[in-house]
Amino acid sequence: MPMLGLGTWQNDDAQECADSVQTALEMGYRHVDTAQAYGNEDAVGNGLAAADVDRADIFLATKVWNSNLSAEDVHATTEQSLDDLGVDALDLLYVHWPAGEYDAESTLGAFDELYDQGKIHNVGVSNFEPHHVEEAMDILDAPLFANQVELHPLLQQEELRAHAEEHDYELVAYSPLARGDVFESDVLTDIADDHDASAAQVSLAWLNAKGVTAIPKATGRDHIADNWRSLDLELGDEEIARIDDIDREDRKVDPDFGPDAWD
Repeated sequence: MPMLGLGTWQNDDAQECADSVQTALEMGYRHVDTAQAYGNEDAVGNGLAAADVDRADIFLATKVWNSNLSAEDVHATTEQSLDDLGVDALDLLYVHWPAGEYDAESTLGAFDELYDQGKIHNVGVSNFEPHHVEEAMDILDAPLFANQVELHPLLQQEELRAHAEEHDYELVAYSPLARGDVFESDVLTDIADDHDASAAQVSLAWLNAKGVTAIPKATGRDHIADNWRSLDLELGDEEIARIDDIDREDRKVDPDFGPDAWD
């Protein structure tokens, strides 16, 4: 899984979404993240089709929404996602939240079936706490590949990072720029100034140094390119330590997020 991906949450203008995906892929991105709840899988699919990049080179992920987590609905809505995205298989399919119709045994059983059928290449979960992850690992026959959570320098998720390392699964960071709040951090902006970079690039480089995959949301060539340049930014040990010492728990997504929150 490429360490930097394009997030598409709230990118609900179909043409803008498709253009963003095409732009990112042709710039060098090879990881695209979407979800049933975003309402843009068809637009993402249009961007994939328009980009001059082979499908085999793209790591494509989507998520099954809370109301679709019964075994029957997992199968039906994943088929719809595949159709909307215009692909035969997904590189990664997530359970979006352990909420709504989520039942660990039946939901994850359906994911195992999709994995065995070759319709998904990896099984993931999202917004899972360590005990949810351990339960999922006990139930799944397929390897648990990733947990996608809110993670950024202002919410460093030390417990989850340690758990992922101990249990050998990937962490994927959504809202890796704290919805723009990284630009208000003196630590991040000072380090950015020292590198003639942006606070966004510093935040993404810090995540990369921690072994966390980031999927920043971006539209427009300049924003997409600014995030992409984070791959060329190497932070020193002292700079990483300064970021580690940021003492904030600035959560942007309510951890008690319920299944009706986006209705």
